[in-house]
Amino acid sequence: MIKRKIQQSILVGLACVFLGCDKNEVGDISLGAFTTKDIKLNILTDPIVTGVTCHVSSIEADLSFSDPSDSAIACRQTGEITSAMIEQIDKSKSGEVVFKKSKSIFFKNMKIRRIFDSTSQTLMYVSYSTKETSGSFKHSLSTVPLWGTAAFNSFLNNSD
Repeated sequence: MIKRKIQQSILVGLACVFLGCDKNEVGDISLGAFTTKDIKLNILTDPIVTGVTCHVSSIEADLSFSDPSDSAIACRQTGEITSAMIEQIDKSKSGEVVFKKSKSIFFKNMKIRRIFDSTSQTLMYVSYSTKETSGSFKHSLSTVPLWGTAAFNSFLNNSD
């Protein structure tokens, strides 16, 4: 048992060296002694709207060719959001990808896409898998309203 744990630790260490460990990881929850699956918690700051921070949880299976597709996302305003930031983002209905992570050697990715809802002045962040699993494309949604930010006030002043 101990020898097996040491072998697993060495393999995980080698995987980190060759595949690169995630510098955005802020938490790691083991799902038990008899599984190689963990819940990984990652932090992401929006590269354009830097006043938004998202936390994403997903299952990762060490020593496996593919990670499960489930993920959850929670985004909050953690700093200033300006009208200059909002002017720079893609305002199309499909928005833009702000984060991408490989979940398999078989072309499965987890992506986070930012979409701007101009009617409610809200940023929407959708985390989703690019491969169908059990008849479904797994996804999760979080929103950040611009109410009370410099960007919202600017929008109101410019809409007159």
